[in-house]
Amino acid sequence: MAEAAQVLKELVEAWSVQIDSTSALAGAVADATAKDDKERREDGREPLRRKPGLRALPATEVGPSFRLTPWDVLHALGRAAVLSRQGAGRGLAEHWGCLKYCQALDGSPGRYMALSEEGLNPRRHYKTVQSGELGIGFALAVAERALKKRYPDHLISVVDADIALQAGWALAGKDVKRRDWVKLRPDFLLEAWKPGEPSKVVPLACKGTHAKGSYANTQLAAASAQVEAVHIGPWDQTPTLVTSTELLGQGGIIVHVLHAPGDGSLPMPPDALNADRELQDLNIYPDVRVPGTDCEGEQRVSGFQMMPDQYPWFRRALARAGAAGLMGFTGGGEPTAQYLTERQGKRHFKGFTHAGTGIVQDIDHEIGGMSFVGTDHVFRLNGTRVEAFSGLEASLFDHLRDGRVEEYRRDAHALRSRWRAVRRQDDWDGPVSLREDGSIMAMRLLPEPPRTRRRLRAL
Repeated sequence: MAEAAQVLKELVEAWSVQIDSTSALAGAVADATAKDDKERREDGREPLRRKPGLRALPATEVGPSFRLTPWDVLHALGRAAVLSRQGAGRGLAEHWGCLKYCQALDGSPGRYMALSEEGLNPRRHYKTVQSGELGIGFALAVAERALKKRYPDHLISVVDADIALQAGWALAGKDVKRRDWVKLRPDFLLEAWKPGEPSKVVPLACKGTHAKGSYANTQLAAASAQVEAVHIGPWDQTPTLVTSTELLGQGGIIVHVLHAPGDGSLPMPPDALNADRELQDLNIYPDVRVPGTDCEGEQRVSGFQMMPDQYPWFRRALARAGAAGLMGFTGGGEPTAQYLTERQGKRHFKGFTHAGTGIVQDIDHEIGGMSFVGTDHVFRLNGTRVEAFSGLEASLFDHLRDGRVEEYRRDAHALRSRWRAVRRQDDWDGPVSLREDGSIMAMRLLPEPPRTRRRLRAL
């Protein structure tokens, strides 16, 4: 068992991660799609609608590998899961669930990042959870890097697709869940934004697997049906990303990724840019308009489509869902609830139903000369007390606490150049990951408290 200090050191070691995004992969996924369609027809089932035109990412956006630290993966996963509302011990299960992978990833000079010895030995019932969650972490790392190249000088917000879509469509309920269109939706909506410019929205579906070989192709074929469900503007004009993370790939972890090109813009007049206004739940009819051909007229199929008159509302839904995620990452509660509608789960964050696991915003730290506000979790790592901290830069926190989403966005964009200095900090004895949205996740060793020996009663 490694010493806790060594574990913390290895969490910020940068290793290369393999990327598979080629025309050969696109062809293999097309074959997997055709096979699944055939099986469905033979079983008397309708083939799934899938995103057409999946292809390799341009070489300008992603290469055959990129360097990444395990701590960056865990930060991405932690931010993504904070509003998931999964797990009975809500504060621990959702907010700090990523920490269970502190010793799951490994690497060495000349090798790619791979599962460590501990990561290779999950319990059988846990393997699906491990592949799914690590698949999210690696997918977001790859997707954000690609979109930063595609949309330079933009920030990338990761929004849980369920949270964003629930404000416009009823996704929950006994009758609703029986409809196939509800089940097929992206995992995340990535919003590339810059103050004063239209946002770009990219749906992402991500998978993970311990299987080898062609199973990633099957997963990507399934993911293509998920992203086909969401359209910004006219049908098939929305850019998308699909990923499958192969945890036991040859030589290490492999992220298989394809995309479909498109616009995905949310143009609107400047006076419509007001994410500070409270969002109201809408009841948008769940259909997508598919243009007709010479032989057939326009078709209406089930799904989620934002038309131009809904752009201001949807941009506000994305911005406020992103704000809710950031406030949840700093400790949840009322500051998070203010950004959610009733259907999005406002009630869930209005009170702490589990006193032992409720999260509060009660910690501030100065790291790299900047102040951060958030929450912490103290636990033992291989017998040693450690503190994990998650938070947001203090001035940005103040904006979101007080409901100033637009000011947060302006200042977060302006502060981007200062994050590099924080990443090179030497006043925090442990791993630090700082994202361009101002969120931070850090961990360090803690001194042992004085102990008093308990007296044992005589039998």
